[in-house]
Parts: sequence; structure tokens; C-alpha cells
Amino acid sequence: MKSVTPSSYTGMGAVPFQGGIAFRVWAPHAEKVYVTGTFNNWSKNNNPLAKEPDGYWSVDVPGATIGDQYRYLIANGSKTISRLDPYAREVTHSNGNSIIHDPDFEWKTVGFEIAPLHELVIYELHVGTFNDPSEVLPGNFNKAIEKLPYLRDLGVNAIEVMPAMEFRGGFSWGYNPALIFAIESEYGGPAAFKKFVRSAHENDLAVIFDVVYNHFGPGDLSLWQFDGWNENNKGGIYFYNDRRSQTPWGDTRPDYGRPEVRHYIKDNALMWMEEFQIDGLRWDATAYIRNIYGNDNDPDNDIIDGWSLMQWINQEIKRQWPHKICIAEDLRNNPYITKAVQNAGAGFDTQWNARFSHRVREVLLAPEDKARNLNLIREAVEQRFDGAAFNRVIYTESHDEVANGKARVPEEISPGDADTWLAKKLSTLGAALTFTSPGVPMIFQGQEFLEDDWFRDKDPIDWSKKEKYQGILNLYQDLIRLRRNLKGHTQGLCGENIMIHHCNHQDKILAFHRWDTGKPGDSVIVVVNLSNKGYPEYQIGFPHPGSWNVRFNSDWSGYDPSFSNHPSNETQADRKGRDEMPSAGFVSIGPYSVVVLSQTP
Repeated sequence: MKSVTPSSYTGMGAVPFQGGIAFRVWAPHAEKVYVTGTFNNWSKNNNPLAKEPDGYWSVDVPGATIGDQYRYLIANGSKTISRLDPYAREVTHSNGNSIIHDPDFEWKTVGFEIAPLHELVIYELHVGTFNDPSEVLPGNFNKAIEKLPYLRDLGVNAIEVMPAMEFRGGFSWGYNPALIFAIESEYGGPAAFKKFVRSAHENDLAVIFDVVYNHFGPGDLSLWQFDGWNENNKGGIYFYNDRRSQTPWGDTRPDYGRPEVRHYIKDNALMWMEEFQIDGLRWDATAYIRNIYGNDNDPDNDIIDGWSLMQWINQEIKRQWPHKICIAEDLRNNPYITKAVQNAGAGFDTQWNARFSHRVREVLLAPEDKARNLNLIREAVEQRFDGAAFNRVIYTESHDEVANGKARVPEEISPGDADTWLAKKLSTLGAALTFTSPGVPMIFQGQEFLEDDWFRDKDPIDWSKKEKYQGILNLYQDLIRLRRNLKGHTQGLCGENIMIHHCNHQDKILAFHRWDTGKPGDSVIVVVNLSNKGYPEYQIGFPHPGSWNVRFNSDWSGYDPSFSNHPSNETQADRKGRDEMPSAGFVSIGPYSVVVLSQTP
């Protein structure tokens, strides 16, 4: 057989050039590698690849073109294995063929930047159920695009998309990626996702993409024993082949110590930023990247290479795109996750704070008022990582919190009857705490119009509730405007500072002061009533004397006809101190309600 010349082009996977396609794949244990596809009538030997250093193989194939389907044939001893391209941007399906993807796309929105953390409000959505009119197929990116103006009007400024890497079948949460470089074909593939990102930017919405690097698969996993080699009957070149391979989701933890696998994951993270113009990444289950069992303080099972991989990728993203963000779902309350790399941290910008959700939900779900523990609310509101308020993402609902045996907050409060007065009052109180506490607030799809069912991948959002519970939707809109200071009188909610200055355990009233720079007019007072009793005049301390205006009253009957419309009017704070504050005043607050006050700047 005549000698084969390696490709003269750089890059992994299928790289278009004028008149053909360059193919490159890593298969260090292969004896021969061929590329077969529609461009050569699926010939098994017409297009051999040349061996390169470090186990790479490549070839230029004139005549191959964008849209052609292809696979690699890998010869190892007596076996010839057919594999999808690990770097394929597009596939027919998770167990089908790779497709040569067209990298060209008209973005139009070059220069878009995500809001800074102190102004960020995140909406988590699952493409398959977000806007799904079909009973047979999951939702897709084109259908999701139709709802982007709605999200813009809601007031959120970032969308966190649950994993959309190619996975087995059409219905899934997405946390079982078969091919991490390809967008799920049932969702519309890479072109549809690029259109989604472009449309989001046109609606002033950033896109944060959920990536899964703690494990791959395990279903339809073409990477498994990719070139025929393995040890201990484990996954081969892309995976650990010892006890480090085990995860709660399969025996498929990537080998973070192999340079080629480290580059594979880093290339993927950077691809989302560069080729898809993503504004941030949310890393799933980082505890299982850094420790075999997802533990803290467990050095015998720590994965040092996993920690250094996270540091490396986060540093590289910050170097190339300083304004883009990386979020960790670590859930171990470890401050080193969001410490800078130079301070021995993992370098994430912020991390999910499940403790906030657990503490707040525990109080909201208490069977009686006397069991509502204000100390848990204090802990939820005050907690921060490494002294920074916005190093945490806070929420009462996320895909994890409303599935696997747990339901939406209204449903948990009133099982089987989630639109009761009590469910509406307490769930919206939880939302008000989310938007007024220090941190990056996040809500889960449909939360804003009282979606009640537990999350699963074949149960789409019921959009009829948007009209049915328009008042609850308006409540969320008002809270988001306050949190983002869109009217210019709640700058304190964008600030780092908080002091809980009033905590009445008997009457279940708590009040806290939020402020930014401390300049006149940027203070915000939040009063929370966790009892079934309203108070026409309740005295608390204020940081400054003078007139304080009510900016939000969750008991307003405009939000729901069943609310009592407890009057909450302007408050005059005198110069008599209270609650370790220099001034004091009387507020009016309804049952299970939140009132937000500020002064005119």
C-alpha cells in the first residue's frame, strides 16, 4: 500500500478546507485507521489515515464536503471497530453517523456581554420540555426561540440551558452525554443552537450552557474502548481504568491525567465560548471531578488531576474572555471552588448554593408557624463563600430540587392542590427571599406562573398557567426589576452588604438591611413575615431617618385575588434608635408576606 501523507491542516475532527476535508483522530493503540463515509460510498479502505506522533492519525480527503456523513474504522489486531468522531459537531443520532458540520454562521450580535454577577438573574430551562407542543417528540431550540421575547419581558437577563450535548434517545435531562461536541439532534443540532444563542442575544439574554465532565454516557458511548484497548475491562483511552472510573452515573469518569483527554475536555469548553458564542458554562457535579466519591476532606480519594483541569480551563477562559463566567455545581459548600487559582482555588466565578434552597424550603414547608425556624432563614440569607456575596447562585427551585421525589414548592406546601392561598403565599415569599438576599438569583422554568408538577423529561411546561396566574407572573416581574434596580431605587439589592437587624422568633418577623456603597439613597430594607398574622403597625429599625417608600408588597391583591391587600404605605422613620439602628419606624405587613422599602435617591 502506498504511503499516506498526514494532513497539512491543524485541528481535531473534520476540518473543512478549500476542496476537501481534513480528518484527525486520536487512537494510540490502533494499527490502522480509515475514514469511511458518503464521500467514498462507505468504502472500508479507500481513505487510510497517516500515523502522527502521540497516537494521532490524520489525512486530507479531497472531494469530501460539508454535510457528508462519516465514521472511523479502527484496526486493532483481529478487530476492526467502527466509531463516531469524538470531535463531531453534528451527528445523525447518538448511535448513528458523524456529519461534517458547516462552521460558518452569521452571528450579528458580536460584542454581546453577559451582565456582571451583581446584576445577573438566571432562568434555568430544559429544551425538551420548555416549549413542547408535541406528544411524540421533545421540544427543540426553534420552539424555545419563540419564547425568548417572553423571557426578556419577564426581566431575566441570562438563560441557563440544561445539557444539550448529544445523548441517547430523544428524551433525557441531558446529564448522560454520549458525544460532548455535538448538539442533541432531536433539539435541532448545532445550527439550531446557534440560532437560539443569536436570538437570545438579540433579546438581551445571555446564554449559560450546562456541561457534564464528571462522567460520560453511559449509553451509546462511542468513546468506550475507543481504539480497542482497555485495562480491567474498563473504558479504555478516554477513561480511568482503575477504581477512579466509578461514579454514581456509570463507570465512565474521564481520565483527567491523560494529556489528550485533558485537551479533549478543554477544547470542548473553549468551543462553546468561541464557536457558539456562549456567555458562560455551568459545570455539573464538580465534586465528582475532584474526588472519587464527591467528598470534601478526603485526600485518599481526591483526584488531583481533576482539580488542576478545572483550574486550567477556568484560567484559559478568563484569559481569552474575561467577561464570561463559569459556574460550579459542587454542592459541598467549599469556598475553594470560587477562590482564584492563584489562591489555590478552582477559579470558578460563582457556585450553586443548595444550602439556601434547603434552609428556605424547610421553613416554608413547616407544618405550623411555631416550627418555622428564623435561624434557618438567617443562615440562608447571610451565607457567602470566601466573603463574597455573589460567589453563590441562590434558588428555591432547580431541576434537582423539583424532581427525584421532590416537587415544586407550591405542590410541596399543598400536595394535590398547589393553587391554594397558602401555597401561593409561601412560595412567593420564598421567591422574594431569593431576589432580595445577597447572591445571584435563579428560577426554574414555569416557577414564575406556579407550575406545580415535579420535573421529568416527558412532561412539558403548561403554558396555560401563564394566563391563569398572570398576577403571580407579575409578582416575579416586579421582584426581578427590584433585584436589577431597573427603576433606580433599589441599588442596595445589587450590593455586597447585609445586616439582619431584627429577628422576632415569637411573632416570626425578620428584617434585614441591604446596601451597596453606603451613599444616601442606596439602602433597602426587607421585612419578612413568616406567620399567618398580619400587622398594621410593626416597629423596626431603619438606617436613616425620613421617608421610606414601599417598593414591593407581596400581599397586594393585584398579584392574586385571594391575597388580603394588607395596606403597606410610606413609612416615616424618626431619630429614635431601634434594633441597633439610628432610626425607627412602623411598617404594615400582611400574613406570609414580604415588604421591600427604600428611600428616594
